[in-house]
Amino acid sequence: MRIVNPAFGLVADGDAKSDARPVDWARDPIILFGNAKPNARELLEGVRDSLADYRDISDVTYITKDSPAQPAPPEMIEEVARTRRGALLALAD
Repeated sequence: MRIVNPAFGLVADGDAKSDARPVDWARDPIILFGNAKPNARELLEGVRDSLADYRDISDVTYITKDSPAQPAPPEMIEEVARTRRGALLALAD
């Protein structure tokens, strides 16, 4: 399991320091990450619509993993980490 601090980034190994900056939720690209459960997409699209009151949402996009019973593939996680600064997750039922 990889634990990520949403205000900083991945914890560096050893004494290494990260130069990651905090997410600017008003301007940075955001991914809405669905868990493939019923209504997850609708929930996250509602969040996206609400964000439009506060920011440009052209760089707020949606992705979903293939199955609620399986973790997202590592390549999906890596792509999200490479292209987005923040993620909002649909996790609960």
